[in-house]
Amino acid sequence: MSITVVVADDQAMVRAGFSALLAASPDISVLGDADDGVAAVEVVGRLKPDVVLMDVRMPRKDGLWAAEQIIASGSPTKVLMLTTFDIDDYVYEALRIGASGFMLKDAPAEELTRAVRVVAGGDALLAPSITKRLIAELTATRRRPARSRAADTLTPREREVLDLVADGKSNGEIAGELFVSEQTVKTHVSSVLGKLSLRDRAQAVVFAYENGLK
Repeated sequence: MSITVVVADDQAMVRAGFSALLAASPDISVLGDADDGVAAVEVVGRLKPDVVLMDVRMPRKDGLWAAEQIIASGSPTKVLMLTTFDIDDYVYEALRIGASGFMLKDAPAEELTRAVRVVAGGDALLAPSITKRLIAELTATRRRPARSRAADTLTPREREVLDLVADGKSNGEIAGELFVSEQTVKTHVSSVLGKLSLRDRAQAVVFAYENGLK
């Protein structure tokens, strides 16, 4: 089955370019697009894509607002933020509210299609080295909240898995490092998300940094 996508960006050429690149992949279908945050929420609600590519800066309402509306609604659509380095703080906030990852708008075409597949599969964050550095820098400059007691419910193995998730590693990479099956890793990740009441791996990364587990 095709991965369905909606592209939200206020620049018509960017929307057209991304849509064309994605549509060239046989396993990806572009259902529609939107030119601002309000339209993005409406289009996603109507078309229910697997993934929405969401530009951070858009008129009327920005991508951060739109992402929050989509995630808060309980929609299964995964939000992939499109950004540039000068707005990293917005990316951090997007991850906190539940965006599944981010990518740079000038990334190569093959990275765009890979990003959509990764987010649709919920397997790992995008550009893990960039994500890790970004969150580490931002959390270092913020006052951390009191550590969540939920962290104490994790078993030693679950904390080990969370640590590796926060490093941006995929289930397969974690399995290889811990010498266990990939299915075992999936079970641990699901348990971690459940115990910590987190939506996905992106929020797990933020949780790990904010609670001093990284």
